[in-house]
Amino acid sequence: MAVCVRQSRNNIINHVKSKMGLMGLTNLSSSVSSLNNDHSTLSTVSFAKDLRTQSSFFENKPTLYRTRRFESTKPHQRSGVHSNGAYSQFLDFPGGQVAFTTEMRFISESPKERIPCYRVLDDDGQLIQGSIDVGKEIAVKMYSDMATLQTMDTIFYEAQRQGRISFYLTTIGEEAINIASAAALTIDDFVVPQYREPGVLLWRGFTLQQFANQCFSNKGDDCRGRQMPIHYGSKKLNYFTVASTIASQLPHAVGLAYSLKMDGKDACAVTYFGDGGSSEGDFHAALNFAAVMEAPVLFICRNNGWAISTPTSDQFRSDGIVVRGEAYGVRSIRVDGNDTLALYSTVRAAREMAIREQRPILVEALTYRVGHHSTSDDSTKYRPVDEIELWRSARDPITRFRKWIESNGWWSGEAESELRSNVRKQLLDAIQVAERTEKPPLADIFTDVYDVPPSNLSEQEKWLRETIKIHPQDYPSDFPL
Repeated sequence: MAVCVRQSRNNIINHVKSKMGLMGLTNLSSSVSSLNNDHSTLSTVSFAKDLRTQSSFFENKPTLYRTRRFESTKPHQRSGVHSNGAYSQFLDFPGGQVAFTTEMRFISESPKERIPCYRVLDDDGQLIQGSIDVGKEIAVKMYSDMATLQTMDTIFYEAQRQGRISFYLTTIGEEAINIASAAALTIDDFVVPQYREPGVLLWRGFTLQQFANQCFSNKGDDCRGRQMPIHYGSKKLNYFTVASTIASQLPHAVGLAYSLKMDGKDACAVTYFGDGGSSEGDFHAALNFAAVMEAPVLFICRNNGWAISTPTSDQFRSDGIVVRGEAYGVRSIRVDGNDTLALYSTVRAAREMAIREQRPILVEALTYRVGHHSTSDDSTKYRPVDEIELWRSARDPITRFRKWIESNGWWSGEAESELRSNVRKQLLDAIQVAERTEKPPLADIFTDVYDVPPSNLSEQEKWLRETIKIHPQDYPSDFPL
């Protein structure tokens, strides 16, 4: 009986191996291991060469499974090593060979030096070395959109303070992350944002009138007034609707990226989050999910030092966010979040790697939230005013990038004045139109979920209408029933 069970078990395992395309793939361990341990280069030429030698195994086989699943875990003597009495065995363990050691040594809780931060422009907006492959057209558009975003934030923030809209949240100080990353993507890439990335929508063609309609929750709002202000979304522009829940968008982005992979699309998913989002469980689940499934997704972290009023020193003891990528097997980089050219180059390279190699990439952008967290916050209660002003003046990403395009002869003071004046006029006109536009009808609250509304939803609509009739003073007079 035992012999029959053992033989059946072996037959089942061999059958599963053959169906999953895993028979004979264990020779890839050395090439995979060498790639995972190479932190000094982004090139994968050698790895691609190794894979080509294994092409006969990959033909007509599924590629969505790890190739080391059934490898041996027995210890072996390292071949080609002459120990001269020294202990030199290793364990051929799933994930790569692990060397044994007779020295008991704990891994340090922190590295001797912090991970360096990639930058292209110095604080005065000049190239640090060499040249950069960014032409006049895209450079001017990036600057124009950054200045537009800044102006839009200023005017909508003032509108909220005047009581014309209920809530607003700015991107002041983080405009480069918005626009430069958007410029490095294509419209086919899906964006799963947090709530501080309206610049990505602006770059993709979302109009100032559409921004105003959403903030004023009128009939022109694509979400029909069912979202609080700044919770934008656009199916046409592949921009998922913003959700206030912190980090919940991260696993969603991985699932989306995996579907793009399965469909063979030449595109990736891109998701944004702040340093506070990395303290949520969804962040860790998403990185592990993406690494294991080898999903083409970009994780772009805006590390601005504060999760509302909580500083990073009260959130974690690691060297920021970038070091966490390695722990989950995700290629990672740290970049100057106020350097437009560095961000553009980084995200463009990360996108190419994610799609070509079908892998997740983590980008940590070091920046600073110059504005308050939102109109519900006063950041001077927990941050020094002189610290805020330092970042507002000396480290402003817009001023820094303007110096670079001016040094190339692509921008001038006249162009600056004309742009700012035109954008301000467009925004003020858009606000007036948005204020005059009728609100969505009450029935829209209950639509777009069910084809045929269930009875309990119909009852809720009936109760709401009755409540409004009984207490009309508690509801806006222009609210269409």
